[in-house]
Amino acid sequence: MHLPRDPRAVGVARRTLRAVLGGYGLRELADTAELLASELVTNAQRHTGGASLMRLSGVEGERVRVGVWDTDPVVPPPFDRPQRRGGEWRGGGQRGGSAPFDPGGEGGRGLLLVRTWADRWGGYALGEAPFGAGGKLLWFELAAQQEKEGRDGGPPAG
Repeated sequence: MHLPRDPRAVGVARRTLRAVLGGYGLRELADTAELLASELVTNAQRHTGGASLMRLSGVEGERVRVGVWDTDPVVPPPFDRPQRRGGEWRGGGQRGGSAPFDPGGEGGRGLLLVRTWADRWGGYALGEAPFGAGGKLLWFELAAQQEKEGRDGGPPAG
């Protein structure tokens, strides 16, 4: 979904995300997905001079991934490096993350929310392209409760 540099873009992204998740029977993810997507879209609107894109895709099982692309190729910490969890390096972090947070700072709370509430998250730079195809992509994944219970060894819901 193309999001122009417009203050209404965040609301449009939230409403669209809620409608799509509802259409696929994943309403339980809508509140969290809306909050986290709005943080990423807000950052894209606030910190870049151009438009942004939001993409929602299904991932194995009852999982969704939301990615937000913008024109700035700089990936903010801790999204700029793999996270170590359980002795294994991953391309993105998992719930919680490990970057320090400055409570007196003017920003950074949105990415803290993403790190806290997403099941997985990450980002990568796409470089600087001569025709505007560069920039970066920040993403997060959420799993439906049934997916989490199955993965954690608990009985599937139902």
